Formats: sequence, structure tokens, C-alpha cells
Amino acid sequence: MLLEAGGIAASVNPPALTPHRKARGVTENQHAKKRMRTLARSRVPGSRYATHYSGSHRRHRYYERFSTSSFASDITEGDVTAGEDPVVRQAAIDALGNMNGTVVAIEPTSGRVLAMVNQKLALSGGAQPCSTIKLSVALAALSEGVIDEQTEVPLGRRSRMNLTEALAHSNNAYFEAVGRKLGFEKVQYYAHQFGLGELAGYQIPGEQLGTYPEEEISSKLGGVGKMCSFGEGISMTPLQLGALVTAISNGGTLYYLQHPNSSDEVASFQPRVKRHLDIEPVIPELSDGMAGAVMYGTARSVHLNFNEESILGKTGTCSRAGTRYGWFASYANTDVGRIVTVVFLQGGHPTFGPKAAEIAGRMYRNLYDHKFFVAGDAGTTPAPPDLEKISTQATPQE
Repeated sequence: MLLEAGGIAASVNPPALTPHRKARGVTENQHAKKRMRTLARSRVPGSRYATHYSGSHRRHRYYERFSTSSFASDITEGDVTAGEDPVVRQAAIDALGNMNGTVVAIEPTSGRVLAMVNQKLALSGGAQPCSTIKLSVALAALSEGVIDEQTEVPLGRRSRMNLTEALAHSNNAYFEAVGRKLGFEKVQYYAHQFGLGELAGYQIPGEQLGTYPEEEISSKLGGVGKMCSFGEGISMTPLQLGALVTAISNGGTLYYLQHPNSSDEVASFQPRVKRHLDIEPVIPELSDGMAGAVMYGTARSVHLNFNEESILGKTGTCSRAGTRYGWFASYANTDVGRIVTVVFLQGGHPTFGPKAAEIAGRMYRNLYDHKFFVAGDAGTTPAPPDLEKISTQATPQE
């Protein structure tokens, strides 16, 4: 080897390697080849692992594989729309775009479905509710006096959280603890009172039934804690979630949802009350967490498109059998233009709760731009003066 120093070339022979250095050189070469093979595998498309190098450290990140696409075409094919509100329907269609999902919009003073985009999915047997189940659990715990809005639940040695923050940030550990304290029997009782496990609609053709277990899921699956934190073992439909949020928004009236199929049915529409829920005293304590979710929590993506009116909601994200679900249920807290919306998405990596919240924000923006939240321009079906006359004994079509 030639070394240049001060312009003079000199020939230098490298020192001979000792047996120890030879062995170390072989080992280093083996490690180098192994690192190159690992790096090559991490760059293969669809790899389950991606390797990230930072100095001399390596870390592996797990990527879940999904078999369902987050995008779809012709999702409105076959929808029955003659009895829907055309402004609300178009706002929902434009907001959903080409996402593989459904949007359901409900008038909370009557239970009338104003729009149902992608009715095949909306009326299907539903899916795991993910973190939207926290609404049912929170109402149960508040009703039983297990917690109030400010009760701080221990989450670890130095961590505590109250209901408002737990809903806003969708904290699983909080709701696991609350669910275990309630116990399965009370959790199940309130879930049925809120309409889970039964048809939400009144004579809506094609509506399928979600499921709520008759027994607590096994401890291997997390027991009642996992049922209460993100709906493990439960199947909920968009209509069921919409009916529950409608009751929250109107003070406790759980309506049968009705989907008029013609202008004549709209003209003769009469609300039907399934039952009155004794939740009005605790709704303000729940509402603060739902408002927090939109203002600074998991649903703050609503504000990417809309912040003119107060929106209260709850997100949900989870996955099962190669499909990820994204939920967002919300209502506009206004004196006029009262509306409940449920966005449900299914697919892969682009699908998650904050994306559903973003879609809801686009829908509210579309409605706002069409004067939906202006007195005299919004609302299509005023509630009759005496709902008790059209009340609780009606039996939905099975």
C-alpha cells in the first residue's frame, strides 16, 4: 500500500494478522452479511417487519396486514332515496367520497333517517364497535354511581384519569377498570337498555341484527374489561350506534329509527318511541368528554373542515380478521339544524377513527354551506306535541 506524506511516496507493508484478529475479522464479516440480509428483507414490498437504523441501534416495527380495501366504487348502488333529505344525502356522499364505508344521518327529535349512504353496509350485521362502546359503558357507570365526571381512576403507580379525559383521549385502561368495577351483568343490562343486541329500526327492509353476548367473554380475550374498552366480542350496527347517540343528544328518548321510502311517507311521518332512558341527569357529565374528543382529543380532525358549530362525538378504531374499522358518532349541539351522524369505515391502513371524524367534519361543512344550521332553513320533520301517543309498544319488523 502507498502512503503519501509530505510529497514522498513510501511503501508500507500491512502488519500480519494474528489468529485472534483473523477470527474477529471473520465474525465481523458474518455480522455485516447478516445486517445486509436483514436490511434487504426489510425493503421487500409487503414485508411484515420494517427495520429502522439509528446509529448503531436497530428497532423493528410491526405492520398489520389487511385484506380489505379502504376504497370502493358504486357504494350508493341500490340505495333507496326517495324519502331522504336531498341536501343531507348529497352532503354525506360528497364527504364520504370513495372511502369504503357508510354515513347515516338522523334527526334526533324524531328518529327519522335523513340519509343513509351505502345502505347495504349500514343495514348489515355490523362490526366490533371499537372504542365507541365507551359511550354505553360511561352511561352505565354514571347511572350506577360508580363514577362521576371528576372521579379519578388509578391507571398505574403514578397515573390517574377522570371521565372527561378518558373519553376525549379514548383511554382503554380507564374503561377496563370501570367495566370490571361494574361487572358483566350491569354492563350487559345497560347495553340492552341502550338498544344493543336488538333492531334499531322500525320496519326498515334488510336491517340485520348486531349481537351482544349473553355471557362475559373469556379471560383469555380480556373478559369484561376488553368488552368495555373496545367492544371485544360485540357486534354493533351503525343504526344501533346512531339510535344511542340520538338519545344522548335529545335527553334520553330512544326512538325507533325510521327510513321513509317515498314523499308520501315523509308527509305522514310519525315518530315512534322505543323507550325513555333515565340518563338526562348524567348527560352533561358525558357530554364534556365528547366535546373534548372533538376539541383536543381523538376526533380533533373534525376541525380540519369545520369549527363554526359545537360538535360532540366519539371515535373508534380496531381491527379483526384482516379488516380495520373506523367509527365516528357525533351530533351538532345547536338550537337549529339538529342532526346525528354516524360514519363507519372498513378497510386497511387508511381506515381509522380520526379519518371517520374527518369525513364527518366535511359533511358538517357541506351542511353549513347549504344553510342547514340557520333557523328556518333546517329540519324537515317537527316532532308532534305528544309523543306518548305514538310510543313504546310498536314491534319492529324482524
